[in-house]
Amino acid sequence: MDNCHKFFCNRECKYFPCHTIPDDKDGFNCLFCYCPLYLLGDKCGGRFRYDKNIKICTDCHLPHMPEYYETITAKMRELIYT
Repeated sequence: MDNCHKFFCNRECKYFPCHTIPDDKDGFNCLFCYCPLYLLGDKCGGRFRYDKNIKICTDCHLPHMPEYYETITAKMRELIYT
């Protein structure tokens, strides 16, 4: 895989896959297991909802699809420099 540093799949994880994604499990990226964008709240760019002031991200596939690596890292810079 080109740019293999952008992708990691942990099939041995007891939670694998932790989310349903449109792709098959071969494309499931575990690199951002704990989403670094969580702290951006409603500006994260992912699909989420709030339940009693708790952000629920179970319907979000953004951090688990390899093609969103650049999106995640760009948003991380936004988080770091704000």
